[in-house]
Amino acid sequence: MTDTPSLMFQETAEAAEAVGRLFANEAQTFAELGKVIAERSPAVVSMSARGSSDHAASFFKYLFEIHTGIPVASIGPSVASVYDASLKLDRALHITISQSGASPDIVAAQQSAKKGGAVTLAVVNVADSPLAEAADIVLPIHAGPERSVAATKSFIASAAALAGVAQVASGDIGLRDALNRLPEALAAACDVNWEPLLPLLADAGSIYTAGRGPGFAIALEAALKAKETAQLHAEAFSLAELMHGPMQLVDQGFPILAFVPDDAALVSSSQSLAKLRGLGARVASFSSRDLGERTVETPTTGHGHIDPLVSLVGYYRLIERVARERGLNPDTPDKLNKVTQTI
Repeated sequence: MTDTPSLMFQETAEAAEAVGRLFANEAQTFAELGKVIAERSPAVVSMSARGSSDHAASFFKYLFEIHTGIPVASIGPSVASVYDASLKLDRALHITISQSGASPDIVAAQQSAKKGGAVTLAVVNVADSPLAEAADIVLPIHAGPERSVAATKSFIASAAALAGVAQVASGDIGLRDALNRLPEALAAACDVNWEPLLPLLADAGSIYTAGRGPGFAIALEAALKAKETAQLHAEAFSLAELMHGPMQLVDQGFPILAFVPDDAALVSSSQSLAKLRGLGARVASFSSRDLGERTVETPTTGHGHIDPLVSLVGYYRLIERVARERGLNPDTPDKLNKVTQTI
């Protein structure tokens, strides 16, 4: 294992500045989005994304539905690009998330949504991409170049941008204040002590990642990063769903990594983790609250719905180290490319 910091390690630390740039530079875009949503009063918000961007969409889905009551639906890009379906989205807001904005399938989905009556929003890192050029509104995430195949700062910035959309749509003051504090919390999270969790993952053959609400969306992202950087098989579940069929695989020593923010699900999540420990699972948690043994205590923004993003800084650092302990380069997985073009 080399001691030279990977690009993934370095770029994780850049998330705080990226989010700061996003909110400093795009205040007018957020204001415009607030007006559009208020004027159209959409019955539904549709979304298209793949990979890590799709997990940012899941994060948004929870925030938007909790804070506005408006349902959010995921549209499979292939519905338009492969199956040539005509989407019926009159009055809807359609959001597409992509770092590159270059994959033909998500461009096709956005085009179909616009034809179907939706206002289209592109959340992108490349502001002159095909996706951005065809959108009604563009929200650049200002993450800057990201050279590691594993998306870190671009994922956090994308999710923060979408949280900003939820905030302007809802007018929630608590969300606004938390997003203002997010860059500082992300910077502080670079110093959290995640090393006690190394023995849990370094030699694991398979793990579960878990959470509720916005924490579940981050568990999805964590599972993907375990696979693509450390070649560690990981499945993500809502802690509620884990109590059903997936629990049958939990036996003595089974590793479970949970993202548990201080929100309305804290009590039920804690109860689920206690049950899993009772079955012999080795449970670890990322949380601003002390949840017992193997808790990585993370800085807080003051809002449990935003804090899961802060947890990712420590987790990205952890899984980067796990990859290197396994003799892998987390920046260049041998089967993956930075930009994936699908139809």
